[in-house]
Amino acid sequence: MFKEHDQILLTADIVGDEGEELKSGDVGTIIHIHPGEEALVVEFMSLNGDTVAIATVLPSQAHPVTNADLTHARTVLPTACP
Repeated sequence: MFKEHDQILLTADIVGDEGEELKSGDVGTIIHIHPGEEALVVEFMSLNGDTVAIATVLPSQAHPVTNADLTHARTVLPTACP
């Protein structure tokens, strides 16, 4: 179902690996899949390409991006982006 480098859409609010608050609807890119698809490591980026968070995401907390999904933007704390 999931493949590395595919984009996912969060379906639940989660906390990133360094405490960043990620919200349902945020879009990220899979950078690693744990064996048995137990969890995904996902990079979340700002619209200008800066990494905002790396997060371990359970498959139940996300779905692959589809043609029916719409990208949205929200502002994050300035400390989350370089």
